[in-house]
Amino acid sequence: MIAKLTGVLDSIADDNAIIDVGGVGYLVFCSKRTLGTFGRAGDPISVLIETHVREDHIHLYGFADRVENDWFCLLTTVQGVGAKVALAILGTLTPDELSNAMIAGDKVILTRAPGVGPRLAVRILAELREKAAELSIIKHVELDTKSDEEAAVVSDAISVLVNLGYGRSAAFKAVSNAVQTLGESASVEILVKAGLKELSA
Repeated sequence: MIAKLTGVLDSIADDNAIIDVGGVGYLVFCSKRTLGTFGRAGDPISVLIETHVREDHIHLYGFADRVENDWFCLLTTVQGVGAKVALAILGTLTPDELSNAMIAGDKVILTRAPGVGPRLAVRILAELREKAAELSIIKHVELDTKSDEEAAVVSDAISVLVNLGYGRSAAFKAVSNAVQTLGESASVEILVKAGLKELSA
């Protein structure tokens, strides 16, 4: 099983790259985000590899870092998410954006990826939220509010930002940052104001 390739970049296409390792060219499928990190033909390159072996083919999937690799493995455990859709998601959203989507339950941001409709987005959130947290892929920790009242204030602030047209993930992140800066006793108005300031920056 191939876990990593280190060699020279031969060429890049829309969804793959050919990596020359000791005179052997390996076709490696990658997300657009990963392909964007590659240099020019002839440049040295090293990618993490996930190998999929099937009866009719062997496919190699490449990743720029371990976090993206972990997300790929996790996404492909969901029914309806094959390697192609997983790469499309990773090419559309950064690992941090995926983390925020899981925490905020933001299905809308997931549907930005080609091949992901509302139903599949709901399934991804339902199946992966706890798994991702257990594997420590999710970087942003959920807000640990001390009371139901404080939790309601945070929830209301997020709702206000969403109603103003911001995505749930972006609103969650902005309010999370505001709570860390201003404290959990901050009012809805103050959190919304701080959130808007961050979102408009």
